[in-house]
Amino acid sequence: MSKQKNDEEKTYSISELASQLEISPRTIRFYEEKGLMSPNRTPGNQRIYTRKDRGRLKLILRGKRFGFSLDEIAEMIGISEADMNEIDQIEKSLHYGEKKLGEIRRRREELDLLEQDLLEIRDKLLKRLHTLTE
Repeated sequence: MSKQKNDEEKTYSISELASQLEISPRTIRFYEEKGLMSPNRTPGNQRIYTRKDRGRLKLILRGKRFGFSLDEIAEMIGISEADMNEIDQIEKSLHYGEKKLGEIRRRREELDLLEQDLLEIRDKLLKRLHTLTE
């Protein structure tokens, strides 16, 4: 058997996968409960994760880090539609990405306005303090 074949067949226990991705096994079970993952099971009912499961989990974690909801992540990785092809997946991801970029831009504008307001108040308070302490 070639090395490539061995790499493709590599499996992980829940604790191995959690350790590698620096999350808790409970987090992995939570994503499974939400239908985002469905690992194989041993005859003893232990979860067995493949490289594909590991990749999917990394996508889920990346989506969460970017602030996407679990429903949005499910749509982007094709969980919600069994017949979703790669083009549909990419288009869905682009749609949610553009939406998230818009949210970020709006937040940035709000933070810029808040910063301006706080700087104006600080200047007024410093002037008043200077007046009172002369």
